[in-house]
Amino acid sequence: MKNVGSWDRALRVLLGLAALSLIYFLTGYWKLTALFSLPLLFTAFTQKCVIYRLLGIHSCKIH
Repeated sequence: MKNVGSWDRALRVLLGLAALSLIYFLTGYWKLTALFSLPLLFTAFTQKCVIYRLLGIHSCKIH
């Protein structure tokens, strides 16, 4: 069941790509902060968020 809507999906993609771009700008172990982009991008492309499901939130108009 999809629970991530279009505006939420777009925001997750933008934030995910921004976090992923940190790989090029940060040095050393700080590059690991780019790993925060993976859950954002995964939930954006699958349109399924486990946290939303646990909280009963639906930003998608069609359930």
